[in-house]
Amino acid sequence: MNNKIPNNRAWLLVLPMLVLVAFSAIIPLMTVVNYSVQDVLGPNARFFTGTEWFQSMLNDDALQAAFLRQISFSLIILAIQIPLGIGIALIMPKRGWQASAVLILITLPLLIPWNVVGSIWQIFTRGDIGLMGWGLRELGIEYNITRNAGDAWVTIILMDVWHWTPLVAMLCYSGLRSIPEAYYQAARIDRASKWAVFRYIQLPKLTNVLVIAVLLRFMHSFMIYAEPFVLTGGGPGSATTFLSQSLTTMAVGQQDLGPSAAFSLIYFLVILLVSWVFYTTIMNMQKDKPPHGGA
Repeated sequence: MNNKIPNNRAWLLVLPMLVLVAFSAIIPLMTVVNYSVQDVLGPNARFFTGTEWFQSMLNDDALQAAFLRQISFSLIILAIQIPLGIGIALIMPKRGWQASAVLILITLPLLIPWNVVGSIWQIFTRGDIGLMGWGLRELGIEYNITRNAGDAWVTIILMDVWHWTPLVAMLCYSGLRSIPEAYYQAARIDRASKWAVFRYIQLPKLTNVLVIAVLLRFMHSFMIYAEPFVLTGGGPGSATTFLSQSLTTMAVGQQDLGPSAAFSLIYFLVILLVSWVFYTTIMNMQKDKPPHGGA
């Protein structure tokens, strides 16, 4: 048997990307780590603090409250957008000009910049010129996102659902279109119900797509900033102040480089940990499913 020497020249193709990642991610990350263990008083005045900033951030009541709001928002978003995206994908046309038209229409919200989305919904919910605000006022419903925390939360959730559910729907639609027709033919021969087709054919085939959808939507919803900031400014009070807004205020507004660096690292690790939990849970659920012989 001839022992072939592995060709390592392929790494040369990856080298430019590795260099780019090093400059755009690794070096800034090391800078943040450096700031997180120092008290920066000036350009040449820095003192080593160890884990002091990390302990301070973990014990901060305002940040703990912001974390609870953030995780609640992300879980609500996932609970709404994942089932809704699957449902929309199931009823979308499969072929013809109708499929193309629906795909174009459903992607329109994704093309709107995040800060513009906040402005659109800010106008949409105003009681004097906004269609939603005016309609609710005509129905006798008290609605004010600047005074009522519940109204602000509902509006932010509706805004995010409108903006990002099309992404979940398109991912699920692509997964459904990749299922071979032979599976559906076998289901028709077995006279399987629509629920059985979904449960034993479509849903298992969507597992990988749903992993991507859950991870993308969790990471974005957990880092959301522009939309709620433009819509409510974090109010009323601090009812819609999420972690990203707290971090921006600390780093940019207050110039607290040490605490904000420690906070950003904790923020990053939480996203990484929860994303890993979602991924392993979904994949383990798929592995634990017993094989099913027929629908």
